[in-house]
Amino acid sequence: MRLFLDANVIFAAAHSPAGRARALFRLAEAGACTLVASPHAVEEARRNLALKSAVGAEALEGMVRRLELVSEAGPKLVAWSAAQGLPEKDAPILAAAVAAGADLLVTGDRTHFGHLEGRVVGSVRIVSPATALAAVLDAEDDGSGSP
Repeated sequence: MRLFLDANVIFAAAHSPAGRARALFRLAEAGACTLVASPHAVEEARRNLALKSAVGAEALEGMVRRLELVSEAGPKLVAWSAAQGLPEKDAPILAAAVAAGADLLVTGDRTHFGHLEGRVVGSVRIVSPATALAAVLDAEDDGSGSP
């Protein structure tokens, strides 16, 4: 299962070792899923951690090595993403998740992605970290590896 991580999920994983976002990294290390992100998402997480969490900023660098970094999506796909009701700063996230062939786009951003939560948009289902964690664990339990 391929999980595309939004910047706020990467931030949360680096900032909170005991949280759900970090649990996704542990599951990926165990081979239960693949974590994917774009440079845009990683840089946003890096900027926010530098402002808010020195410890998290240090943890982030080790975590980035565990991510599959994918290319940014092209302008047509970003425009399509914006047409889904996303602001300019978030449209590249959905676009990159779709372009990367992710199964799930994991985001904690209910303000901008809330209207899409639980829906399949393009080819990707938009979910919270808690829902992603449950999906990975369920896939592991049934041996399917798919959401």
